[in-house]
Amino acid sequence: MLSYRHAYHAGNHADVLKHLVLVQILQYMTEKPAPMWVVDTHAGAGRYSLESVQAEKLGEFKDGIGRLWNATGQPKAVAEYLDAVREQNPDGKLAHYPGSPWLAYQSLRKEDRLRLFELHSNEVKLLARTFNGTGRQVNIVEGDGLAALNVILPPPTRRGLVLIDPSYETRNDYAAVIKALKEALKRFATGTYALWYPQVAKIESRQLPERLKHLPVKSWLHASLRVAAPATDGFGMHGSGMFIINPPWTLAETLRQTLPWLTGQLAQGEGAEWKLEVQDK
Repeated sequence: MLSYRHAYHAGNHADVLKHLVLVQILQYMTEKPAPMWVVDTHAGAGRYSLESVQAEKLGEFKDGIGRLWNATGQPKAVAEYLDAVREQNPDGKLAHYPGSPWLAYQSLRKEDRLRLFELHSNEVKLLARTFNGTGRQVNIVEGDGLAALNVILPPPTRRGLVLIDPSYETRNDYAAVIKALKEALKRFATGTYALWYPQVAKIESRQLPERLKHLPVKSWLHASLRVAAPATDGFGMHGSGMFIINPPWTLAETLRQTLPWLTGQLAQGEGAEWKLEVQDK
């Protein structure tokens, strides 16, 4: 039974890291004239109200995007991420937050395509409403996005970004993303893959980055941001990470200049830290 609804968590510290990295990848990929596909395997609702009952219940956005909204001295990548969020808040008040699908859509050119997958029936309805009127450029499917990669890859354009960010509600999700990536790389080895994961007490979470490093790829980047030390009771998410296969060559230096400032802004206690690892054979 699927219970995860991102509306409760939209704009939190994990979204900040994920979406800042996503904006940078999309900027780089759309600079080249050739058309591309963006595939989001776990799309959610696409956009979120930060004034909704769900968002206000936990208020996680206040310690995420809320801390950056009026911050000074922003690195360039943070400013560019905030510009993308401000498109949904033209009056300057932080009231709406774009999910990954909408951030991708904002970056698309007319020749690019967006393919969105979502399993939760209620989320799919909201997603369809979010993208109502976008025409053939956006395709929404109610179903398992990981399984669909074997069907839709490689894209006809032979250029593409695949974003994989499941809720990790079950331990099986960790094994599922490894399996899906192995199969996807057989079909589309030159694609860019961006995998998000939570830093939580589960051993599967701690082991996932090392398992990803052993995938048969030449180039990868691993960035993580921890906002606090792990809780002594073993509950809660204390950070998150992004593992990028075939990343833009500019991304590592951008994150080196950005993550120290971002960690300082998002820190919620002792133990906040960032890490960046890169392989480029």
